[in-house]
Amino acid sequence: MHARACTCLTVLALLAAVDLAAQGPPGRGRGGPPPSPRAAAPVDLTGYWVSVVTEDWRWRMMTPAPGDFAGVPLTPQARELGRAWDPVRDEAEGNACKAYGAPAIMRVPGRLHITWENDTTLRIDTDAGTQTRLLHFGVPSTTDAEPSWQGYSVAQWEGIVRGPGPPEFFPVGLNAREGTQPRSLEVVTTNLRPGYLRKNGVPYSAGTTLREYFDLHTERNGDVWFTVTTIVEDPEYLTEPFVTSTDLRKEADASGWNPTPCAVR
Repeated sequence: MHARACTCLTVLALLAAVDLAAQGPPGRGRGGPPPSPRAAAPVDLTGYWVSVVTEDWRWRMMTPAPGDFAGVPLTPQARELGRAWDPVRDEAEGNACKAYGAPAIMRVPGRLHITWENDTTLRIDTDAGTQTRLLHFGVPSTTDAEPSWQGYSVAQWEGIVRGPGPPEFFPVGLNAREGTQPRSLEVVTTNLRPGYLRKNGVPYSAGTTLREYFDLHTERNGDVWFTVTTIVEDPEYLTEPFVTSTDLRKEADASGWNPTPCAVR
């Protein structure tokens, strides 16, 4: 009798677990609509953030010398275009923001202000270049829109990357990511106006696809950071994806916020 009673209790516990799983995540009633991307956010990216430059100083904190393309896998055509860079011409043509497009803006030193514009759109404002990015959840890109510096960004919260088992020792590919917690924001941006990956004329084309992963983390002293991994894919000007990572630290308030216009150098 004792063994039979234990078996019954086990079955009841399993049925209860299945029933809870069928109800979906917290905030979603049985048969009800799913929570909005804002309500379902596994992390809070809102607030003011400042970039902390610990690498690539010579390319980020100053305008690189003409022809300094080190680290960027450029095609011969792209190198030729880069060597023809003329900041005076860019300024005269109203193209001072060519180095502030979505593929480059997260690397520009400065501050970000991240807010929710609505329940399905996360907004990123930059003080450097006074740019605005809109990250759209669940809304496909439209081909009718005019290409722009910030393009059209489609976002989603990353689900659990793998189960609770041991991680892979040799993950393969750009999308091989480890972790058991959904903590990253994934963004894909297209419909871009041609611009620069660096201020000295390193080009990207209108056919560029930008992929980004935003990861939030907290240090032992309580500081909150996020790291954005940026993957630029350009079949015209890059021989392989151009991958960078950028760190930003959360600030307590807007005291350091200082919007400035685009500068060609």
